[in-house]
Amino acid sequence: MSNTLEITNLNVSIGDKQILKDFSLTIPKGEVHAIMGPNGTGKSTLAKAIAGHPDYEITSGEVLLDGESILDMEPDERSRAGLFLAFQYPMEIPGVSIANFIRAAKNARLSEDEELNAPAYYKELYEKMDMLQIDRKFTARSVNDGFSGGEKKRCEILQMAMLQPSYAVLDETDSGLDIDALKVVSEGVNTLRGDNLGVLVITHYQRLLDYIVPDVVHVMYDGRIVKSGDKNLALELESKGYDWVKELAPAGA
Repeated sequence: MSNTLEITNLNVSIGDKQILKDFSLTIPKGEVHAIMGPNGTGKSTLAKAIAGHPDYEITSGEVLLDGESILDMEPDERSRAGLFLAFQYPMEIPGVSIANFIRAAKNARLSEDEELNAPAYYKELYEKMDMLQIDRKFTARSVNDGFSGGEKKRCEILQMAMLQPSYAVLDETDSGLDIDALKVVSEGVNTLRGDNLGVLVITHYQRLLDYIVPDVVHVMYDGRIVKSGDKNLALELESKGYDWVKELAPAGA
C-alpha cells in the first residue's frame, strides 16, 4: 500500500528468544500513532528491528515503506528511503559537530550531480534550532557529547526536522525529560506534523500524549498489539495500569 508504513506478521528474535510475534501495524502518512505497553513487551525491539539493527533477527514477516520492502536494505538505505528513528538513548559522537553530522546526512540524500548549498543549509538549520529553542552555539558542539537528556532529545528532533523523513519512529522520546523539555520537544514534533509524515510514538506514559495527541493508540503486550483505540485509550491505561491488558492476549501467549 502506497503512502503507508506497513508492518505485516513480523516475527523478531534476539538470540533464541522471540520478542515480536506476528506483529502487524499500518501507519498512513498524515497520522500519528502511539504504542503503549509494559516493559519487556517488545516496543523498542520493534523500533530497532525496522530500522535495521543487526542484533535483531527478523525471522518472518514484511515491512513496506510506501509499498517497497526495506528488509533487504542496510540501515543507511532505510534512512535514505524515508525512515527516521529517534533513539531512547541517543549515542554520543565526540569530535563530530552537530552541523557537520546533519550536513553529511543531508549530502548522503543528494544525487551525484547535486551539491548542498552551504548558506541555504545554515539558514534552514538555524531556523529549526530556533524552533526547538536550541542555542545556535550548539552547531559547533559534538553530537550529544555532554548533553543533558533534554538536549539530546531536542537534537534528535532537530535531525528529524532537517532530514524531513516520510515516517518517523520516536522510541520513548519522553524518557529523561523534565516538563519544560517535554513541551519543547512535543512542540517541535507537532510543528512537523502534516500530510507527508507518518509518526509512530512509543511511550510508557500518557503524559507525552497530552502534548503530541495521537490519531490512534495501540496497546502492546507480549510482542503483539492487543487493543487499539483513540486518544482516550491512553487515559484508560493511565488510570487502570497495564494488568488488565494481559487478559487481551491470545490464549497460550
